[in-house]
Amino acid sequence: MTTTLRPAGPERPAPDGGRARDFTVCVNGRPVGGLELSAGPRASARGGTGTGRIAALSIDEPDRRRGRGTVAALAAEEVLRLWGCARIEVTVPADAAYALRLAAALGYVESARGMLKPLPDAPPHALPAGSLVRPFTAGEYGPWRQLDAERYVAALLAHGVPREQAEQREATGFDRVLPQGRDTPGAALYALVHDGGTVGRAALRLYDPADPAVPAYVLSVEVDAAHRGRGHGRTLMLAAENACREVGSTALALTVFADNTPAVRLYESLGYRTTLRHLTKTLT
Repeated sequence: MTTTLRPAGPERPAPDGGRARDFTVCVNGRPVGGLELSAGPRASARGGTGTGRIAALSIDEPDRRRGRGTVAALAAEEVLRLWGCARIEVTVPADAAYALRLAAALGYVESARGMLKPLPDAPPHALPAGSLVRPFTAGEYGPWRQLDAERYVAALLAHGVPREQAEQREATGFDRVLPQGRDTPGAALYALVHDGGTVGRAALRLYDPADPAVPAYVLSVEVDAAHRGRGHGRTLMLAAENACREVGSTALALTVFADNTPAVRLYESLGYRTTLRHLTKTLT
């Protein structure tokens, strides 16, 4: 039997110059599932530097466990190569064991993970002696914003994302979460002070005014290099949870690079659990 992809609609241009399209997964012409692909703006021709994404892949229950998903994923990679993609990304729920096994078998590796912690009603966390948090001053915001962007772009570059795409992804992600910077409704940007000196900073979206069901989100947590290894990262996260509870947020989400082992261990020790795994593969 032959598994193929059949376009399920016209190609959709994206505002950033990218593209997307839906496909039907077929076996000898019989529909057995669906596939959605997208690609970034630099995907224009074979040999390009674009990043593609399998946004969705599903196989109907009667046709599962017969290799249909594997062949469909490989066909998706070929489409993305023709679109000029050098990398491919996919996001898989942490409890989707079969999809994770399939991705691993096809050579995908974990680059980052989404984590979440429910925040039941509880008294605020007590911060360590000598520690307190304060809002950013107007003069702190600009330098912090520039440095935070540089750090995130550097991390994306280290994970194989081309510079132009890394810079665009950083800017787009930040603008989506904090479109008005420090004046965004629901934003919380604060510095951690310990024994009179500033040792770290954090930025949160406490709530989404457009959708109350969206959990609070940690945009950035950073301890100054000279003060790391002293528990200040934990203090920043405890302060974040306090800020969320103050406004009635019932869960706090974050994304962490999978190779940032100290951060992953910190979040796990605080009760955060992995909900999504972000995987990547180089297309050769």
